[in-house]
Amino acid sequence: MSTNANILYISYDGMTDPLGQSQVLPYLAGLSAMGYKITLLSCEKTERWHHKETVQAICTKHHINWQPIMYTRKPPVISTIKDVRKMKKIAQSLHQKISFDLVHCRSYISGLVGQWMKRKFGLPFIFDMRGFWANERVDGGLWNLGNPLYKRVYNYFKNKEKHFLNQSAAVVSLTYAAKDEIEGWGIPHSPITVIPCCVDTKLFNPETLKPEQVAALRRKADLPSNKMVVGYVGSLGTWYLLNEMLAFFKFWLKDHPDSILFFVTNEPKQMIQDAAKKHRISFENIRLIAGNRNEMPYYISLMDFGLFFIKNAYSKKASSPVKQGELMAMGVPVICNSGVGDSDFIINKYRSGELVHSFDEAGFAASIANLKSDINHPVEIRNGAKDYFDLQKGINAYAALYESVITPAVNKVK
Repeated sequence: MSTNANILYISYDGMTDPLGQSQVLPYLAGLSAMGYKITLLSCEKTERWHHKETVQAICTKHHINWQPIMYTRKPPVISTIKDVRKMKKIAQSLHQKISFDLVHCRSYISGLVGQWMKRKFGLPFIFDMRGFWANERVDGGLWNLGNPLYKRVYNYFKNKEKHFLNQSAAVVSLTYAAKDEIEGWGIPHSPITVIPCCVDTKLFNPETLKPEQVAALRRKADLPSNKMVVGYVGSLGTWYLLNEMLAFFKFWLKDHPDSILFFVTNEPKQMIQDAAKKHRISFENIRLIAGNRNEMPYYISLMDFGLFFIKNAYSKKASSPVKQGELMAMGVPVICNSGVGDSDFIINKYRSGELVHSFDEAGFAASIANLKSDINHPVEIRNGAKDYFDLQKGINAYAALYESVITPAVNKVK
């Protein structure tokens, strides 16, 4: 193992965002413990910067050299160009001091910096693509291809995507569905490793919960212990289909009228209440609370079922929902729509929930009818999460990838 190898990890996503704390820092902490010297260059949003002390404490504890820059919000496109220039300048300065062995690029914007570092310094880079980013921008309505500027930007990044796949030392995909898709494009590409969005199964573990804390958070959330709870975890944003989930829950209430739809989210309460009102769902059947990462296992433990519907777009072949692994790790069965990433395969392999094949009463009825007969015991669902989503497996996969890139590079220099 190339212990003491210097790794530059570049993320255009911020560590002060919840995703950074669940899907970047835990991996880097594990890699640091294995002997890798990690320098983390990230782009932080002003509105999240008040969490900097939490992130810095994590980085200090795990010997991660955190180098944050501030995200530039406006104007569109130009702001991103400015951020890329800042990241290149800082990456170059850091390399002159530290002498990196490898650049690990999280997604496409970071890939621009990694590709530049390869050209300028001969450093190998890993393209951790996370998804089909340019297509996500179009599918999510953020880039209108009828606008000549966005059409040009889209074409630029689709061209860069080919370069990243070809010029990187290795590629990481979140799903096998995306790997299969890429291999069908007929373009030369580096070896592709599939590493899903993993979950810390030590943190998300029903056996380690403190009963008094469970009771306290149940009271805080106003969840009666005698009512069935269907839960949603995380932000709603561009991809998650609130109206379709509410339509499902309204249908669910026909047979389970006392059920509660429990949102653990930072989204505005009024937005969810307004949507529920349109579906004629009483606020008595809705609960909403914001929770931090350490509280999330407790809130999930209060759920009988987890629910999420994602927009079924082309780019979602490459998506690995974080919430799926977290729910499964807590032994909670998942109700989700089919056709997103590897979710169908995971649900079927581990009998960890039920798929909804259409957003209508027939589709809802079919999934609910199969729910009790098709799903495994909570312990088996958790075992499925440990088999597929376990964080340590993800860390080991990244370490193996680092070795496959660094060792040949060192031997080449010799």
